[in-house]
Amino acid sequence: MDISAQMLIFATVVEQGSISAAARSMGQTPSAVSKQIGLLEDHVHYRLLNRTRTGVSPTQEGQDFYEKCRAMAEKFKEAEAMIHTLDGVARGTLKVASTVAFGKSQLIPALPAFMEENPEVQVALDLTDREIDLQSEGFDVAICFAEQRKNPDIVVRRIMQSRRVLCAAPSYLERSGTPTSFAELAHHNCLRIAGNSRRNAWSDGDSISCDGFEAQGSFQGNSTDVVFRAALAGIGIARLPCYMANRKFQSGELVQVMPEYAPPSTDIVVMFPEKRNLAPKTRAFVDFLVRRFREVRDYQMTG
Repeated sequence: MDISAQMLIFATVVEQGSISAAARSMGQTPSAVSKQIGLLEDHVHYRLLNRTRTGVSPTQEGQDFYEKCRAMAEKFKEAEAMIHTLDGVARGTLKVASTVAFGKSQLIPALPAFMEENPEVQVALDLTDREIDLQSEGFDVAICFAEQRKNPDIVVRRIMQSRRVLCAAPSYLERSGTPTSFAELAHHNCLRIAGNSRRNAWSDGDSISCDGFEAQGSFQGNSTDVVFRAALAGIGIARLPCYMANRKFQSGELVQVMPEYAPPSTDIVVMFPEKRNLAPKTRAFVDFLVRRFREVRDYQMTG
């Protein structure tokens, strides 16, 4: 194995934090990786790694050497990506992050059609409501609310508009009554999103009266999907996107509360790094999302 290949292995070991983890990521055995690191250290005449029971860390010389190896690894990845895109065919693993609620209710049901259109693409999906750093975490795209975009260098394309409604299970309304105003709503068990006061600020959307309050109750969930399940269970009143609630209105599992409620809608977007030569797999996925969800009329109340 030549020195450049050993440098790529060394960069991977430092990034993974252990020889065994690096070996798994490269499809090699730990002993083979350890041997190559030893040969590299012999070649440069410096010890590059401190080895411990829990893993490895670079020595001072190793850290300086790693910076050069990392730059070479990035150039290698760019060259590899360029070669893979020469024929314009979407292929390879597409790493996707999506908010939990949209991912479960909308994205996953749509994936079979995308994968049928692009048989050489493998999708790796991570459902999370935390803030995503595309570049540092290695995601190709992230689907989220427009207001979650923090980095101005990230490209955003709108997928659809999301309107919110208030709703509850019939069992809850039978037990606690149906509110007809925000004054009454404030005395009900309102389901909260954990750790996010902005998303728990419920207002009527009227810029003149601006009636509203912060939702309070005995239950909070770490995602909209968790709050959705709690509403179905009859725990309290939830504020949910129409795309989640509409079918449950039709089945009778949920009832819309205060239909006149009209908060400002929000956009659901797909974000991806700005690159001159966007990988075909990423371009195909972004175009698919825009086409798929813009063909569907905004998720308003039906029937």
